[in-house]
Amino acid sequence: MIAHTLPGRPYALLVMAAALALSACSGDAPPPAPPPPDVSVVKVAPSPMAVADELPGRVVAFRVAEIRPQVSGVIQRRLFEQGSKVRAGQALFQINPAPFAADTNSAAATVQRAQAALARASLQERRLAPLVKADAVSGQDYDDAVAARDQAAADLAMSRAELARRRVDLGFATVRSPISGRIDQAVFTEGALASMTGEQPLATVQQIDRVYVDVRQPAARLEMLREAARAGTVDQGAPVDIVSSDGRTLPVKGRLLFSGISVDPSTGEVIARVEVPNQDRALLPGMFVRARLPRLAIPDALTVPEQAVQRDPAGKASVSVVGKDGKVSPRPIQTGDTRDGKVIVTGGLKPGETVIVEGQDRVQPGAVVKPQPWRGAAPAQR
Repeated sequence: MIAHTLPGRPYALLVMAAALALSACSGDAPPPAPPPPDVSVVKVAPSPMAVADELPGRVVAFRVAEIRPQVSGVIQRRLFEQGSKVRAGQALFQINPAPFAADTNSAAATVQRAQAALARASLQERRLAPLVKADAVSGQDYDDAVAARDQAAADLAMSRAELARRRVDLGFATVRSPISGRIDQAVFTEGALASMTGEQPLATVQQIDRVYVDVRQPAARLEMLREAARAGTVDQGAPVDIVSSDGRTLPVKGRLLFSGISVDPSTGEVIARVEVPNQDRALLPGMFVRARLPRLAIPDALTVPEQAVQRDPAGKASVSVVGKDGKVSPRPIQTGDTRDGKVIVTGGLKPGETVIVEGQDRVQPGAVVKPQPWRGAAPAQR
């Protein structure tokens, strides 16, 4: 009731004074400091690391046999299913054997005639042998009989060789596979003329239960591989991962066999050959794949996740290190290869130091942070 009796101006001054008093009282308490930001970190620790070069390559059959006729003639039958698996020695084509059978029979008759001639010459020599001792016949007659016997023996040997040759030709009328493998489509069909001098094979058989992957690589990388082999970090026969065209790592391991010793002057590349088991026939000749060729093995490599590394416009690498006091400091580093999302650090870091992986863009040098263990990247969905 008293406030209603006060004049209007004194009442307004009283309200303003109360507001100023309250404002002065509130200014005495500073606002609370924000909590340190959370960052994801990893602790650097040495671990073995194998460095490899992933390079494109082409699949080559382990063995390839071009089926070519060894006698000329008309093809009567094709004895295989196109694209099927064949075994060594399996009959593939039948060339008309009649001419070769006739030649064989003729050669056999010649052998029989030579055998008869040898028998007659041998009998004549045996008859004259006692007579020449008794001076009933001249020595010249006996010498002629011995020469005739030897000539007949030589004729028999020659006719037998001719018979063997004719039998071989008769056998060649059946064209067989020299190796086991998978046969391609037939180029020639029944009724076609198979010629020994023809340029095109009748068919092709490829052994693909094992295959080669030929990989081209720069000559400089080949020298690094040789240096690693001499240093004992990798040797002949080192395992090689094979990656399909869609990025999947195949469940087989290849084996590095050798590298070419000549360099292609137009490309500056050499060829490394990898042998790969292929029991399920997943790799077919001519396919393009990628091979991870081992270059060297580091027993105590220091690595950090790839996203922890920052680069300036000049390409120099650095990471954010969290000290024991929780403060952030930038650290320039020297890097090597990248493998499976990890960067090999060749200088600038020591084992046991803590590096920020996620959140370094939210803090400034010298700021205090709250480290949290980095859980890693989520696995990619395939």
